Amino acid sequence: MTRQPTLFLTVGLPSTGKTTAARRIEIERDALRLTKDEWVKALYGQENPASAQDVIEGRLIEIGLRALELGTNVVIDFGLWGRDERSALRQAAAERGALVEMQYFEITPAEQRRRLDRRQAEAPHTTWPMSDEELAEWAAVIEIPTPGELDGSELIDEPPAGFATWDEWRRHRWPPSVS
Repeated sequence: MTRQPTLFLTVGLPSTGKTTAARRIEIERDALRLTKDEWVKALYGQENPASAQDVIEGRLIEIGLRALELGTNVVIDFGLWGRDERSALRQAAAERGALVEMQYFEITPAEQRRRLDRRQAEAPHTTWPMSDEELAEWAAVIEIPTPGELDGSELIDEPPAGFATWDEWRRHRWPPSVS
């Protein structure tokens, strides 16, 4: 008998607690944890090439969706700042008969800076330097999930104009290779 798997989505800016929560979910809910930063670090070391970000996310998402099809819980551990990203993943999970649990992580900018500085000092191999300007820029662009997104009561949006399905949008957003 196959259990109904769950896709866990961690949403938030850097150093808000996403990976800590993902590690907990991995253990408590017997989930495959897919943490993008770990893959970028393993593949690129101190580099953090923008051209690779979307491809790595896309590959991890494909692995995660296949795991859902096999009945395994999955936790996607990267920011998912855009509502379209979250809608595409909610739809993909639904098409695979999986549940979705979304968690949003938010802290004050001062606490975020403190955590980033501590991580940079104690475990620089796990992160990259981030300026206050970058943090402010990212805080201005994140689309904070609505209460209905978080509890699953809100219907999934239609795909953006120009895309017939969320799968089509997902493949566009997360390309299969570096250009």
